[in-house]
Amino acid sequence: MPDNLRVADVIPAPPRAVYDAWLDAKKHTAMTGAKATDEGKGRFTAWNGYISGRTLSKQPQKKIVQSWRTSHFSDTDADSKVTVELEPFDGGTHVTLVQENIPDDQADSYRDGWHQNYFGPMKAFFAAKKPAAKKKKSAPAKKKTSAKKSAPKKTAAKKAPARKKKR
Repeated sequence: MPDNLRVADVIPAPPRAVYDAWLDAKKHTAMTGAKATDEGKGRFTAWNGYISGRTLSKQPQKKIVQSWRTSHFSDTDADSKVTVELEPFDGGTHVTLVQENIPDDQADSYRDGWHQNYFGPMKAFFAAKKPAAKKKKSAPAKKKTSAKKSAPKKTAAKKAPARKKKR
């Protein structure tokens, strides 16, 4: 009997960024580090052709539903259904992924695969895209001037008392 699995993680990016990267072949490639293609009419490939499928429905920034299969599926195996739900969460997105109708004895490898080949690379990709924390501006440094050596200060010499002229 086919298996189902549920995996979840928090990605450090807003739902819109995760949603867009999942569905755009160029962004998906950059996000996972493996080639993805858009075959038109909702058809796609991912992970250098290892995955193929079709987008069945989508709710912008909230949910993606796809038919999905890998090269490990036999010709007689039906496609899996992958549902990706996106929820804003503490500066990022809580991603819940449900994969249904997995061929017998493959669920554990896909569970590990989602973490290693999707969630891990997604975290690294989006963390690298975050702008660096702004540093507090400090007062501009005072320009240092070179110290000029000056002659030692002359102390006022005591005047000798005036002498009276002799007549």
